[in-house]
Amino acid sequence: MSAPKREALLTVDALRVEAHAPDGGWMPIVEGVRFDVRRQEVVALIGESGSGKTTTCLAAVGYARAGCRIAGGRVSFDNIDVLALDQEHRRRLRGVRIAYVAQSAAAAFNPALTIGDQVTEGPRVHRVMSPDAAARRATELFAQLDLPDPERIGRRYPHQLSGGQLQRLMAAMALICGPDLLLLDEPTTALDVTTQIEVLKALRQVVQRYGAAAIYVSHDLAVVAQIADRIVVLRNGAVVEEGTTEQIIGAPGHEYTKRLIAAVRPRPMASRSASSAAEGDKSGSPPLLELCGVFAWYRNARRRPVLCDVDLALPRGATVGVIGESGSGKSTLARVIAGLMSGVSGRLLYDGKTFATRVERRKREDLGRIQIVFQMADVALNPRQRVRDALRRPLELFGSVDHGRSQSRIREMLERVELAPSVADLFPGELSGGQKQRVNLARALIAEPEVLLCDEVTSSLDTLVAASIIDLLKRVQAELRVTCLFISHDISTIASLASSVVVLYAGRVVEQGPLDLVLRPPYHPYTRLLLNSVPQLRAGWLDAVPSQPAHAIGANAGVDEAGCPFRRRCVLAIVGTCDTQAPPERRLPGGHRIVCHRAPAELAYE
Repeated sequence: MSAPKREALLTVDALRVEAHAPDGGWMPIVEGVRFDVRRQEVVALIGESGSGKTTTCLAAVGYARAGCRIAGGRVSFDNIDVLALDQEHRRRLRGVRIAYVAQSAAAAFNPALTIGDQVTEGPRVHRVMSPDAAARRATELFAQLDLPDPERIGRRYPHQLSGGQLQRLMAAMALICGPDLLLLDEPTTALDVTTQIEVLKALRQVVQRYGAAAIYVSHDLAVVAQIADRIVVLRNGAVVEEGTTEQIIGAPGHEYTKRLIAAVRPRPMASRSASSAAEGDKSGSPPLLELCGVFAWYRNARRRPVLCDVDLALPRGATVGVIGESGSGKSTLARVIAGLMSGVSGRLLYDGKTFATRVERRKREDLGRIQIVFQMADVALNPRQRVRDALRRPLELFGSVDHGRSQSRIREMLERVELAPSVADLFPGELSGGQKQRVNLARALIAEPEVLLCDEVTSSLDTLVAASIIDLLKRVQAELRVTCLFISHDISTIASLASSVVVLYAGRVVEQGPLDLVLRPPYHPYTRLLLNSVPQLRAGWLDAVPSQPAHAIGANAGVDEAGCPFRRRCVLAIVGTCDTQAPPERRLPGGHRIVCHRAPAELAYE
């Protein structure tokens, strides 16, 4: 994917960005960074959290976040000295000639405005086209990005669309003014593997079709390998290595780059250790928690189910992984177990006894038994509360310790999640992403739960930090013998932690069983799709992955239809059967179950 030599569109030279220091002065967070981006080229900035990737990317438009300042260096865009421009001239560049695609589309869109109003805001504000022309251009982009119903999708609101669709719409918002340079800031990090593939293909198509240059910020080398021409490796605000994608992946020179490459997770495969772990769960005792025939829905006119007839068991002390795309019902499952869903039917059994489905109907002594570690620590933690206050609250709700003992418990819990006791005095905004997630975990564990629900707790973290959180969870689970339900869209993460796996699609369990059996044939066609969608660390891998229609992915597609909801995406669908009849559950040896019309022998292939 290497590009021929072309004139640099963007040059960043000796860039220095400083942040407020605790003593009231300024300290460098990016220093001496230099790279350029040529026309029709994608340059990736990679590194773990805190390496300066996003700070450097934003400096390309002369922007520094609150508490920071650009203190030196040169940024030249198309022979324009960006840092010498006043704010008004910089504003004219942003959104018109330089466009930004943020990491979290769900957070970037205003929930009170329609998609169409937000996508066309840029050309209207900058007066580069009339409202009617902007609307027509938006519709063209929706079609080119393979969005469903391009003529009418602009009338929808953000909550009515899947994560992958919102990310494509962010690309449309960035492209509508015809920019020369795209800043892509972790645009696929929080997406499931199948949606990530489609968004990557759409972004690459955009660069090729419109001849735009791009800076792609990421911590994931496997993703970068599919889209970047060159890679700049950042660590602690400095460039440690730079080269073509093939050079960096094939022959990295710096030890830090080698660590990043080593952290790339390969496609998960069945292993003997996983089998042993699964066997260890079979103690003969009844499960700690069971769901029997559970349906769940959010209150609306249609009562459209989000979970359909779910059966699931959590053995005491085990870790059960739940895998599926966005919209498959994973988080809803956690909310049902926690008692946070109002529309639920079916039975919950806790230690063999009926357990209330609504948290307000549970006994006070039962409330601390089940705790959730939420996906986004930034949202889960109150920014105005110090860490000690966040940890004291569960003790007040579920414990009976006095003030002195609570201070001791807070200190013990921080040490258990590998944080210094001094962190208790800090606010969430003073912590890194990994530290905030450790506080999030500590808050759940301090209530001494028997069941821990981990909802996508590593999806927004870089590879190295995510690996450290997984190692921490393994240790804590082994020490405390807490039963864990680990939810993720990343099957590689599930494979590194869980002893058994539940695969959800459109609110239904399509496969479940011990990890080593689920990760090898025979497996459900959807499980096979998830396995084959894990990015591989080699250029060109993306080209071999077949595309799927965007409207068929996520958002619980097909949840309330007759027949098999996966049939439109299934390479083994049987016409006249899969579209009319619900698939049977096939019970295989070892506790392995597959819900499919095809016999196990027909599913036993790679």
